[in-house]
Amino acid sequence: MKNYKGYLIDLDGTMYMGTAEIDGAAQFIDYLNKNDIPHLYVTNNSTKTPEEVTEKLKEMKIDAKPDEVVTSALATANYIAEENSQASVYMLGGNGLRTALTDAGLTVKEDENVDYVVIGLDEAVTYEKLAIATLAVRKGAKFISTNPDVSIPKERGFLPGNGAITSVVSVSTGQQPQFIGKPETIIMQIALDILKLDKSEVAMVGDLYDTDIMSGINVGMDTVHVQTGVTSYEEIQTKQPKPTYSFKDLNVAIAELESNTN
Repeated sequence: MKNYKGYLIDLDGTMYMGTAEIDGAAQFIDYLNKNDIPHLYVTNNSTKTPEEVTEKLKEMKIDAKPDEVVTSALATANYIAEENSQASVYMLGGNGLRTALTDAGLTVKEDENVDYVVIGLDEAVTYEKLAIATLAVRKGAKFISTNPDVSIPKERGFLPGNGAITSVVSVSTGQQPQFIGKPETIIMQIALDILKLDKSEVAMVGDLYDTDIMSGINVGMDTVHVQTGVTSYEEIQTKQPKPTYSFKDLNVAIAELESNTN
């Protein structure tokens, strides 16, 4: 594995698995910090603020800072603010999305007379929320979804994800949203802009082929698949295009990087 100038790193399945630590994750971040290698955590989770994400990482003994976190909520707020800094938004979602939108100077409204409809994972979703979102899209509001994940892993099993909630508005209106999170290039380009590095100098690290690895491939960067989460080594062998590397865990990646510098 070559030495990259920066890394974009997935969270669940890569840095931790639910509430469990993953061997090699904290060690990999320690290696990057010790060698002053910049890195960002890129997550499709729109429900958490960067501060909340950082707290979770610290619980896993991973030394992280809020300004190293790029959530799909932050990327969505950035995307809208660049298009229309005075925009009004109707949203479904959690505190992470609401905070990102308001911090970006956008106006969050509770009715259908808005410029944008944003769907993020909303674990308190109701028919009325979906009805307002549907009416707003029908009135011409631009339709955006933080990420396309149709299911999310929870302690109970795989539960409906943001893509599943978004599909209700899509089916009802006949409109497809602009997705922001992985595997789209929008969130990746925002992360690269923060790092101020060219994509040829950065690798995307993650466990899930369809989001993490494809997000790197779609933006044209090298990818590091770790076999600690959803997509197994056997499944990777059936995929095209394949990731640049596939490792049992991040301890193997550290060993490869250290062998290159010795």
